[in-house]
Amino acid sequence: GHEGERILKRLCRQYGLAGFQHNIQSVQFLDCFEKKGQGWNLTLQVLDGILCHDGEARATRLSPARDRDFAAFDRLIKAKQEDPMTNLQPMTLEGCVVRLCDTIAYIGRDIEDAIELGLVERYEIPEQCGRVLGTSNGTIVYTLVSDVIAASAGVRKAAEGDHRYDWVGFSPDIAKVLLELKAFNYERIYNNAVFKPDFEKIHICYEQLFDFYMSQLEHNQTNDEVGRNFLHSMSKAYINTQSSAAIVRDYIAGMTDNFFLCQAKALGCEIPERSCGVN
Repeated sequence: GHEGERILKRLCRQYGLAGFQHNIQSVQFLDCFEKKGQGWNLTLQVLDGILCHDGEARATRLSPARDRDFAAFDRLIKAKQEDPMTNLQPMTLEGCVVRLCDTIAYIGRDIEDAIELGLVERYEIPEQCGRVLGTSNGTIVYTLVSDVIAASAGVRKAAEGDHRYDWVGFSPDIAKVLLELKAFNYERIYNNAVFKPDFEKIHICYEQLFDFYMSQLEHNQTNDEVGRNFLHSMSKAYINTQSSAAIVRDYIAGMTDNFFLCQAKALGCEIPERSCGVN
């Protein structure tokens, strides 16, 4: 999740790579790595939607930046690599919807997970958020989706060249309480100190796996872990041009949570318990 991205960002810089960003990594996987380097031949609009999907951004109303070609798209990726704070604005209304849906998908789900872990109680959800959005994931999703549809209905009125309605977003009232709920999630869930011991263990897992895979690649060990599970599916051009650190970054970035934990456990890393143990 978020912590894993922060750890990979630090390790990448430690090994001389650009800081890790999951949206850029997703584009590179789909466009350059998959199918032995052929990629999936996705359209510019789809790749742009993937790059710009960041639901953590605070924008609650989005207008597309329509004047973009592949050259501009590549420049945007480069700018984002050089400055992670670069604002990414989708080039299509569909991309704007995807970005809003990223927020809709996680905001209530994370609250349900936090309640299950004992981090928060349902009654602790801010009063206005609960009253306007609801207190369950299903209700929150329904409210947000319904509001986006209603608030963005003006896009159907737009004539060609008329940009007054060329946007999608939440209504002002919903946007206000949504940002309040995001702030609540950050304080009570994402930045909760109860996770610090687990995060420290995960940091060690990442570091040990990164060092282990680097050692395997640099010593050209036969039948190594990276070769069996990753390099066999990559193109010769990728293998011949990418540094060991870049290969390890891509390998770890493509792991599922369970596979990552299994690999770390095999190295003897201490694995966090699934439950945080909060009463």
